[in-house]
Amino acid sequence: MTDRPVAMEGPHAHSQDLRVFKGVEAWIFDLDNTLYPAHVDLFSQINQQIADYIARALNIGAEDAIAQRRDYYQKYGTTLRGLMMEHKIDPDDYLRYVHDIDYSNVQPDPALGKAIEALPGRKYIFTNGDRPHAERTAAALGISDHFEDIFDIVAADLMPKPNRETYDRFLERTGVSPVRAAMFEDLQRNLEVPHHLGMRTALIVPKGTRDIFRDDWELEGDKAAHVDFVTDDLAGFLTAVNGALRS
Repeated sequence: MTDRPVAMEGPHAHSQDLRVFKGVEAWIFDLDNTLYPAHVDLFSQINQQIADYIARALNIGAEDAIAQRRDYYQKYGTTLRGLMMEHKIDPDDYLRYVHDIDYSNVQPDPALGKAIEALPGRKYIFTNGDRPHAERTAAALGISDHFEDIFDIVAADLMPKPNRETYDRFLERTGVSPVRAAMFEDLQRNLEVPHHLGMRTALIVPKGTRDIFRDDWELEGDKAAHVDFVTDDLAGFLTAVNGALRS
């Protein structure tokens, strides 16, 4: 039996020593379905907006638009990238349209805010969405003041995660040392590059939402070598990390 600090209990938790986070100076968080759980219904709204945009832009039916959205997302990392590559659409018009959603289901999360605030060092949001969407979401969660900056798809020159050049651009802009950083994501494929760069990695899998909101190809890799920790409770996990840092 060991008394080492480990991840929160749960069906997805990895029992690893949380003291590996000692020395981390930069904490990097994905936004959608990471800083808030999928059941608040933002991402399903965005997906519907994307399908509507595709149907209008390509003059196709609703079912074909949904299929096209999934195809572009899987092939290019974001639907936006696919539409840019294959149809030369205006990215600003697209981003405004798809993020025109209802944020009323997003409630303040004091426990998450407290846990993020307590982390030593700088904190960033790193998202394939745009800055206005990230700002509105963080404000609704009550956590805006805890982040030094937001690195969005525009800052990434419209090249989404998991492309290596996007992470390189983030590191160049922020000055973050990857070996002194940790990244939190809800998609395991977006953690592969950070792991190889030397970051600690944590996969967020909210309770009761993963099988509903995700395609099978997105669910692979909970036990992948590039995933150091898995948790279904971000606030609880960060609280445990803070405890380990003080031990």
